[in-house]
Amino acid sequence: MILTTMSMSKEVAKSIEDFRAKVAETAEGIVFRVFPNKIIELTSLIESTNAEDSPYQISQATASTDTTIYPPPSSIEANGPSSNKRKRNEDGSAAPAHLNETVNARYPELVHANKSISKLHETIKSECAQLSDSCDKVKLWVNLTMPKIEDGDNFGVQIQEEVLSELLRSQESAYNIRDGARQHHLARAKICSKLIKYPHIEDYTLGLKEHDEKQFFFTRQNLIDIRNVYAVLTDILHKNIAKIRAPKGNNGAGLY
Repeated sequence: MILTTMSMSKEVAKSIEDFRAKVAETAEGIVFRVFPNKIIELTSLIESTNAEDSPYQISQATASTDTTIYPPPSSIEANGPSSNKRKRNEDGSAAPAHLNETVNARYPELVHANKSISKLHETIKSECAQLSDSCDKVKLWVNLTMPKIEDGDNFGVQIQEEVLSELLRSQESAYNIRDGARQHHLARAKICSKLIKYPHIEDYTLGLKEHDEKQFFFTRQNLIDIRNVYAVLTDILHKNIAKIRAPKGNNGAGLY
């Protein structure tokens, strides 16, 4: 039986090495520049939220929450005579409903979303996307620096695995914080639907105001949480950078 040895061509091997070098350069740039700068940037933003005119101040909720129940738009003028039958396309399939279409709504009145909170959520979502993307790039670098699997001298690999776990936890935190906007809109929609259905019950009006106040508090707390994630990542990466770069090096220094 003849065994053939497969190997990459020199051109492909050179391309792979260039790719690994670029990954390492990008990741170390994130570790030593992006992460520390994000700590400073977010700390400054968090401190600015203490100002009375800050958009993150809970006091902004009173002015931004509109509990008014508005009459429905003129559906007859916009969509023609009202009909219980849903419009259909030429092929017989149901036509998609348009945004704020109230022709077949049981309670067609409107309650507007809180635009101020939506703007704050856009900032939080952007920060979460940046955190998740940075963690992806650093994770790839750490994985590519792992040595081949073999017996003995694996303490450096254990440190790399711990770092990877922390990066994964950080990404999951970003995903959870990012999901806050969706949860906010769903919860607010339920309160608004009750407000439209029972406008005479004052507690639904107060409940909507309290909900929006909580969102102003949460968005500021989200900034603190994201800043803290950057701080923890920076700490563990900087303390263990030697083992991340060369896991099979001197084992005299342990984790932290």
